[in-house]
Amino acid sequence: MEILGIVGRQNSGKTTLITQLIPALKALGLRVSTVKHSHHGFEIDTPGKDTFRHRESGAEEVMFASNQRWVLMREIGEGAEPPLENLIAHMTPVELVLVEGFKTLPLPKIEVRAPENTEPTLQSGGEYVVAVVGDQSPEISVPTFGRDDIDPISAFIAARVAL
Repeated sequence: MEILGIVGRQNSGKTTLITQLIPALKALGLRVSTVKHSHHGFEIDTPGKDTFRHRESGAEEVMFASNQRWVLMREIGEGAEPPLENLIAHMTPVELVLVEGFKTLPLPKIEVRAPENTEPTLQSGGEYVVAVVGDQSPEISVPTFGRDDIDPISAFIAARVAL
């Protein structure tokens, strides 16, 4: 499985880019999965519902399943966050995993930049940034794409996966 990070500052358009890339990459024949990182705790469960009550009562894992999808929630407590490799090991193999966040990990990344961002690019200090979306600055030494260049970005990614 090829792993590609989609990184950038908050509200730079990472999620928008990913949701546009997934159908374009699938149209190129790639099976795509995603991992979303958060620096904050999160809930995907609703207080008072059965699965929430199972988890709150102390279950280590709670699986919720239907005829359309299933989700597995695992409690890890307040310890260190699990390594990305451990998380991906639980996923069904596909050609490409797009990872939103995890910007400090040593993996190939596409940096997404908001037009108003005047901070230095991650590319200027990181050999892992393979492309930049949303910034055509001359100091960028990797391929750059406009925010709406979904087909060229998808072709760029597909070529990397083919390696």
